[in-house]
Amino acid sequence: MRTEFTEAQLADPDIARSNEILRACVHCGFCTATCPTYQVLGDELDSPRGRIYLMKDMLESGRAADAQTVKHIDRCLSCLACMTTCPSGVHYMHLVDHARAHIEATYKRPMAERLLRGILARVLPYPGRFRLALLGAKMARPFRRWLPDARLRAMVSMAPKTVPPVSRNDDPQVFPALGERKMRVALMTGCAQKALNTDINDATIRVLTRLGAEVLVSRGQGCCGALVHHMGRTEESHRFARANIAAWWGEGALDAIVVNTSGCGTTVKDYGHMFRNAPEAEAAKWVSDTAMDITEVLAKLAMPKGTGNGMRVAYHAACSLQHGQQIKTLPKNLLRAAGFEVVEPADSHLCCGSAGTYNLMQPEISGQLKARKVQTLEATTPEVIAAGNIGCMMQIGGGTDVPVVHTVELLDWATGGPKPDALSD
Repeated sequence: MRTEFTEAQLADPDIARSNEILRACVHCGFCTATCPTYQVLGDELDSPRGRIYLMKDMLESGRAADAQTVKHIDRCLSCLACMTTCPSGVHYMHLVDHARAHIEATYKRPMAERLLRGILARVLPYPGRFRLALLGAKMARPFRRWLPDARLRAMVSMAPKTVPPVSRNDDPQVFPALGERKMRVALMTGCAQKALNTDINDATIRVLTRLGAEVLVSRGQGCCGALVHHMGRTEESHRFARANIAAWWGEGALDAIVVNTSGCGTTVKDYGHMFRNAPEAEAAKWVSDTAMDITEVLAKLAMPKGTGNGMRVAYHAACSLQHGQQIKTLPKNLLRAAGFEVVEPADSHLCCGSAGTYNLMQPEISGQLKARKVQTLEATTPEVIAAGNIGCMMQIGGGTDVPVVHTVELLDWATGGPKPDALSD
């Protein structure tokens, strides 16, 4: 794609990066075949190629974002399926992140939308606040049909039937390896996950220590920054990221920074890019290079043969894992080695519609994608559905009676841990 940025514009590192990405695009349209919003809406401007034209025009002209551009960029899930499909290697993620930051800086949204986005940014990344919000939403459930805004109804519907008690395993501490120490790792405990499902971190700690890893929960870590990063709130996302970088950098030698929420993992692995021109560049690159999904770490620890007893597991591939981190076969291989029968739904590359806060801000499109994903998963007649991302688990679990658990919960159970609560229920 031909671009016409000025020399002055290209002096900005973000513009220079976007210019590189735009020039790599050859307009082939392969991305439209795997874009969930294009499949649902059928509008070229709701495809990656269409959005690239909109972003190019906005950034190249240097103008403030307009309502049409904002509408179509907001409808993007950032599922990154287009990056997996693209034969030219267009790094759509960095481009859309830059565009969202530009939108946030130059476009004034309607008051109701500003309030909603502000509430989400000030609640979701903070487990204590989020826990209180979930309790409030639980109380409002009987009245949700009378709420005037579909986004408010989506927020109330998101609340689980029960909010788990705080897990003290998430407090800063060290869990020693059982037996010979093979690894020293830091566990990212996350933010929203700590309020929605404490079993995931608990299972992660159990299986890692049982397999010989010393697990550190570092003081000072918190939200990865992804939730606000994808809203274009760069200053806030970088503040979260800096806290994490400082917390892990201060731990000394680590074999891995373990992330069990793939949406967080994609962002943490991008810290090196986010801070490439900042004083934290060296530490940020080290964090990105050291961060691993839990399945990557378990593969290095050589898990023993498990006792899954052939339970039929439908594996849902979270977009942030299969497209953002290009981890596709590893979770399935681990589950099979643990004794489970693994099946996959049709169109497994398509997003479930969760996508961070997308299901709260674009509930209609998200609902259509959720219905499609649940239908394809249930068509495999599973006994349980496994996923590697809490957002996907909540989204899919809200549309099916089939138990939905994190992949690590099944791997923990099959190698000596307790049966997941969702299966016991």
